[in-house]
Amino acid sequence: MISREYLLQLDRDDPLAAMRAQFVLPERTIYLDGNSLGAMPRAAAERVRRTLDHDWSQALVRSWNSAGWVDLPQRVGDKIGRLIGARAGETLACDSTSVNLFKLLSLAVKLRPGRNVILSDRENFPTDLYMAEGLSALLGGALQLRALAPNEIESAIDDDVAVVSLSHVNYRNGALYDMAAITRRAHERGALMLWDLAHSAGALPIHLADCDVDLAVGCGYKYLNGGPGAPAFLYVAQRLQGQATTPLSGWFGHEKPFEFVPSYAPAAGIARMQVGTPAIISMSSLDAALDVWDTVSLEQVRAKSVRQCEHFVELVEQWMPGRFELVSPRDSARRGSQVCLRHAQAWPIMQALIARGVIGDVRAPDILRFGFTPLYVSYADIWDAASTLRDIIDAGSWQHAEFQARAKVT
Repeated sequence: MISREYLLQLDRDDPLAAMRAQFVLPERTIYLDGNSLGAMPRAAAERVRRTLDHDWSQALVRSWNSAGWVDLPQRVGDKIGRLIGARAGETLACDSTSVNLFKLLSLAVKLRPGRNVILSDRENFPTDLYMAEGLSALLGGALQLRALAPNEIESAIDDDVAVVSLSHVNYRNGALYDMAAITRRAHERGALMLWDLAHSAGALPIHLADCDVDLAVGCGYKYLNGGPGAPAFLYVAQRLQGQATTPLSGWFGHEKPFEFVPSYAPAAGIARMQVGTPAIISMSSLDAALDVWDTVSLEQVRAKSVRQCEHFVELVEQWMPGRFELVSPRDSARRGSQVCLRHAQAWPIMQALIARGVIGDVRAPDILRFGFTPLYVSYADIWDAASTLRDIIDAGSWQHAEFQARAKVT
């Protein structure tokens, strides 16, 4: 049986404990929603202030050169690349996850002529499915989205599939796919493999190059802590970059953007996947946030995450038996860095938790979602969060009228 003293001792022994000081967190708040929006690194705030107070306000347009703004997409991309097992020059920070997904799905379909299926998981993050539907509509229905149950994916990869598009970690339940096995299966059938890393980049070790992954996307504002609406990223394996094309042929992807010629010619390498002018303020925030990882081992992050998730589940089941259904995989090897519990009153229960300073989120219709971000979540936080949840359930305080009203963002 877990005790609070045991968890406090884990905090005293934790090699990552000092990382918490690098983040700004409200007092008396346990933040278990970093899988939706990461906490603010102090370094990111400092960089944004410098970008505003010096680079923009004083150096003005000169900062494209003097502050290196023009090189941020590739520089930030390489920083992310080191966290996802990519080689230098394979990752680019740009646009949103949805836009990058559209670009890479288009690329994949073009590289596999004669194949007319995008294969995905019907439980995939909705925007991944929406973008595939949009591409199909743009192509007049010649391309089909085939969305199946997770356990049907591998056997459904056939000669009609151009690209398999999956989220590495399921956003609703935290289930983790075997990247190496599914990528290998896709290649055996001649398909390309595209992974969405939104819920795994910065949460666990990823080995894109070692797994021979073709394409990947992800966002910068969850475990990478780049700030709300931070630029996303995309990955294209070096072996595909010479053939890579995007339907969004914007000027920043041109080989000579400042010669302003009327016809498009793609830049060399990953740079050709850029579209428009990068959002410098948010890109600067992400750039600084990534420096937090310079002294961090993702293996340590993963080990702490696994331990925290397991202790949280154990406390919930010990203190509130039968009150919640665990919908995340029990096996930590098959789970990302989140624990998801099902309850018919998920929304008011979470609002009652938030009112008590424990912040998670809800995924409709009935999932309470708790994300574990080991850089700033302590082991004591696990005890206190579970204890607060127990109090709310035992007292029935979630039934108060103030917790029933729905908000736009859940």
